[in-house]
Amino acid sequence: MGKIIAVANQKGGVGKTTTAVNLAASFAAMEYNTLLVDADPQANSTSGLNLDPKEERKSIYNCMVEDINVSDIIINSEYDYLDIIPSHIDLVGAEIEMIDIEDRETRMLKALEKIKDSYDFIIIDCSPSLGLITVNALTAADSVIVPVQCEFYALEGLDKLLNTVKLIQSRLNPNLLIEGILMTMYDTRLRLSNQVVEEVKKHLNDLVFDVIIPRNIKLSEAPSFGVPVIAHDAVSKGAVCYLNLAQEILTKNNIPVKA
Repeated sequence: MGKIIAVANQKGGVGKTTTAVNLAASFAAMEYNTLLVDADPQANSTSGLNLDPKEERKSIYNCMVEDINVSDIIINSEYDYLDIIPSHIDLVGAEIEMIDIEDRETRMLKALEKIKDSYDFIIIDCSPSLGLITVNALTAADSVIVPVQCEFYALEGLDKLLNTVKLIQSRLNPNLLIEGILMTMYDTRLRLSNQVVEEVKKHLNDLVFDVIIPRNIKLSEAPSFGVPVIAHDAVSKGAVCYLNLAQEILTKNNIPVKA
């Protein structure tokens, strides 16, 4: 049965979509069947795998609001072992449209349960908010990765997200775990980056991944080509770091590396 990992932070610009796309691509490169779920109305994960988010197609919106069968909206990406459930701008209105639906917090859970056995990993790219779509993602997930930018306001809002996780655990998903806090946009030239990492580790030591994602030009370029960084430059520091993150998650979960 597949492991569902949500990538969430209500703070924007922290490398959330970069992490979702490149972690999914890294698992796929290691030959684990992987599904990327774009649950962000901005649809950056969708365009990150070279799909036009403006194109008329069924998306996660139709699955959650109209109860379309999830199998009918999965798209095979250009890469072996990697599929995607795309997003669409319509998802912006989903929270209002779902307000009177009885099982509104568990729509994504019920959808993904139907196909969970088909994948080793399902990665959910959440929207930068703590609204109903993110609640759905956390309710469906086995664990959550929280990207945190190595900048001055790194800890701002982190307590709020962790409290939301506790609420989800107590009311909707008692099995939800924090997979880890991922430090992103690390700049070795800046003392501030080191100070932020030290501060986060001081408060949340056991939860912080060993792997730190650096600022990297190849990571920044890859989305403009509609590819994960591993397809853009497989030996770049960004690509290597996300492969190492995938390896760290495998080790943490006692999942054997495929031969």
